[in-house]
Amino acid sequence: MDWVTGLVPGGKESYNACLIVVYRFSKSMRCLPCHKDYTAMDTALSFCNNIISTCGVPKSTISDGDPKFTSEFWNNLYDMLGTKLAFSTAYH
Repeated sequence: MDWVTGLVPGGKESYNACLIVVYRFSKSMRCLPCHKDYTAMDTALSFCNNIISTCGVPKSTISDGDPKFTSEFWNNLYDMLGTKLAFSTAYH
């Protein structure tokens, strides 16, 4: 998962960012429209409503070190779901 920000606001909700979710094995992706000031809770709600509800609970998730993904909230959520949370490194 990662963010694309700095987009021109669009749609009825004036979304200005996207949460990108890439499925590792199928190489497909989902782009979830959102706002750049989403909190960890907003991000989790979007993730649950758009990813978990249609694809099920992931076995693992890889993300950068964005505070929205490293918060205690996400760690607790993933513990409850049984999902392994891993972080990528920059410039690898």
